[in-house]
Amino acid sequence: MAYVLGVDVGTTRTTAAVCRLDGARDAEIVLVVPSLLQLTDAGTFSVGDRGVPGWSASGFARRVGDAVPFSLGPELCPAEELTALLIMWVVGEVVAREGEQPRHLAVSHPAGWGPYRRGQLYAALRAVGLHDVTLVSEPLAAAENHAVRARVTPNASLAVFSLGSHAFSASVVKRAQNRTFELVNHVDGVDHHTGADFDDLLLGLVRSRAGKDVPVSAAECEAAKRASGQSVVVSGVEIGREEFVDELRPAVEHLVGTFVRAVGAVQPDAVLLIGGGCRMPVIGDVLSSTVDCRVLAEAAPEHSAAKGLAVAARLVLLGPEVEPEPLETSVLVHTREASLRFPVGEVPSPDDDEFSAPPPRPPVDVSPLELPPRRVKRVTSVLKPVGRRSSSSSRSRDDDEDGR
Repeated sequence: MAYVLGVDVGTTRTTAAVCRLDGARDAEIVLVVPSLLQLTDAGTFSVGDRGVPGWSASGFARRVGDAVPFSLGPELCPAEELTALLIMWVVGEVVAREGEQPRHLAVSHPAGWGPYRRGQLYAALRAVGLHDVTLVSEPLAAAENHAVRARVTPNASLAVFSLGSHAFSASVVKRAQNRTFELVNHVDGVDHHTGADFDDLLLGLVRSRAGKDVPVSAAECEAAKRASGQSVVVSGVEIGREEFVDELRPAVEHLVGTFVRAVGAVQPDAVLLIGGGCRMPVIGDVLSSTVDCRVLAEAAPEHSAAKGLAVAARLVLLGPEVEPEPLETSVLVHTREASLRFPVGEVPSPDDDEFSAPPPRPPVDVSPLELPPRRVKRVTSVLKPVGRRSSSSSRSRDDDEDGR
């Protein structure tokens, strides 16, 4: 079945979602892997496995355009090359599962990127054989994902609160008359706590109770901080939920304060929570008590960007459609009323006369900057996927049409 693909390369995980061209506009998650590349002494690379120190790289997606390369064994690899290689591998995995190439690919990037960084990534993607690609900023992808589930009228504004393992940002987007979204304002967090910092705070509480030598994994802390209930349990150590929230609250209030300043005088119709850090109930609670609008999150907010990318890729090929009735979803609605904190909301349908057939989507005007081809080709010829992925990835490098 024909499909389009969205790939969101995060600092911790990379997520891929597909949207069927002859089915519903909603997208489905098909792959989640760690954002980690390891170079072997044979010149191949593997994804998701951290091996010999000095031969692995992570966190490269947000360093695209950085003049300082990553050192993997004997190779010096720019961040954009590593990002393109990871996306090439993801595309190969999805093609192997779906049995055909995607018709188009959309890839996320931070909203703060300018033409230079976007151009660097475009050039690196072309160097690995991925040409038919659209780059979409993270808040715009989140808005497209939300628009599938709820009616968003022209000129409506949405605020996006993004909290991942290592990054925080606040954005405002507005829906234009042609039903595309435009970025109105964006702030990248600096010196703010993120998901990994909250893991460390929880780890500190556990070790203050059980001693510094208690064995605790990062995965345990990550799972425990997101859990609901009256207490948090890590490695057999129980910590009261209120105590944990009190430890987090100053950092959360700092995040929310920055978010409110980014929104400014705009009165958004809703706040969208995206990123794995937003699974913590305290985030929605503090936001709901601060803003005068709905605060919404999917059951898995870390998947929102990837699903929105797949929806955006579908729009590139098919253009905007007259929107059907909203879908029933697992959207969480945080309100100040505790008894109504997590209902599935219903969005009223507008009158038919309010909407007419939209004009065709204007073409995307992209002027990417060129990477020096010699550097990219030399590295990508060395980093080849291992095992079954070798053939599909080699083919992608030569004639596949995929992205980021």
